[in-house]
Amino acid sequence: MTQSHLSWLGIVRLGLVQSALGAIVVLTTSTLNRVMAVEYALPASLPAALVAWHYVVQLSRPRWGHGSDTGRARTPWIIVGMGVLALGAMLAANAAVMIADTPVLGTAVAVLAFTMIGGGVAASGTSLLALLATQAAPERRPAAAAITWIMMIVGIVITAGVTGQLLDPFSPQRLVLVASGVAGIAFVLTLAAVAGVEREAAQVENAPAPVPFREALAGVWREPLARQFTIFVFVSMLAYSAQDLILEPYAGLVFGYTLGQSTALAGVQHGGVLLGMILVGLAGTLLRGDRAVWMKRTTMLGCAMSALALIALAFAGQTGPAWPLQPTVFALGFANGVFAVSAIALMMSLAGQGDTARPGLKMGVWGAAQAMAFGLGGFAGAAGLDVMRHLIASTPDAFAAVFAVEGVLFLFAAALILRLGHRPAAGSPARATFELSMRG
Repeated sequence: MTQSHLSWLGIVRLGLVQSALGAIVVLTTSTLNRVMAVEYALPASLPAALVAWHYVVQLSRPRWGHGSDTGRARTPWIIVGMGVLALGAMLAANAAVMIADTPVLGTAVAVLAFTMIGGGVAASGTSLLALLATQAAPERRPAAAAITWIMMIVGIVITAGVTGQLLDPFSPQRLVLVASGVAGIAFVLTLAAVAGVEREAAQVENAPAPVPFREALAGVWREPLARQFTIFVFVSMLAYSAQDLILEPYAGLVFGYTLGQSTALAGVQHGGVLLGMILVGLAGTLLRGDRAVWMKRTTMLGCAMSALALIALAFAGQTGPAWPLQPTVFALGFANGVFAVSAIALMMSLAGQGDTARPGLKMGVWGAAQAMAFGLGGFAGAAGLDVMRHLIASTPDAFAAVFAVEGVLFLFAAALILRLGHRPAAGSPARATFELSMRG
């Protein structure tokens, strides 16, 4: 059969789904976090626990991926997941209002809402990545990874800016209306984006034989390549997310940055991330040669550069204000962008390879590893800093120790990607699987 692939327009349309997903997620994990902690003066641990719970729920990603593998189409799973996510966001806004008057009932509703948010992200996000992995042409995968993630960032930035304006001055009614508006627009955008997109490209992979979920999961986990890549995703994303909650406090406590200056510093980092993503996406598309090998090398390079930037941040505190902090943070963002897009493109390439061609399930396993790492990473970075500040009298030294650990994690991740597929002995079926994947 002649195979056709997603057009560039089709890839951009799927990127709009990522924009919609990012818009709802930033509303629920960032805006509602601030509302609960500041406007309602609730313990900061409550919204933090709810956000952590939504990551726990995302451990269901393999189940959703398996479902999209065995179905006739993936877009229904995207639509259902986004619908659950949108309803969860609206329910979460109402729960935040309820908690002020009826704490027990409001908290129970909030737990239900964040369960829906985690499940919706898992269903829609996993199915979307599986659709891209199976229907984006190999030469377009690096650009597809860059486009979808850049559009997600754009959705986050636009939503954060617009909702910030609409919620000022704050009122419970405004919160519920704004949340409902964001959720509704995101869902309608998703419906428009996926309409007919699967029909423009023929199914590239053969549908896997219908087997029970546990049997299919065990089959994927038996593949050395899938198992090794899962460990890599967890380690690298743990290092990637551990810096999130401590970079701005570092700028304030060690370099004397004001709140506005530290916020601007986060913008510098995001600018670096975007540049790294764009360059990798363009280079991967224009490249002539073995893209799978190239993506493996750029993923390793991104990890190594991220490690060097984190180690530079560790030394920065010893130097003080004379250190060029903004260029260092920009370099960290650039390295993170190179790593992120390369890893996602490599993930797309590997999803359809191996003894069991179950791209949705594999994307789900790797997505669950990422969710677990993100759930632990932010907490581990902040908790590690508290421990080090208790053990070490010097605040710069405490930050340096945490950044150094994160750098070591990135170096470990680089070593894992270097060894990816190299463990099986020559001539073994697992080695043959790796060699096949490297041609993907």
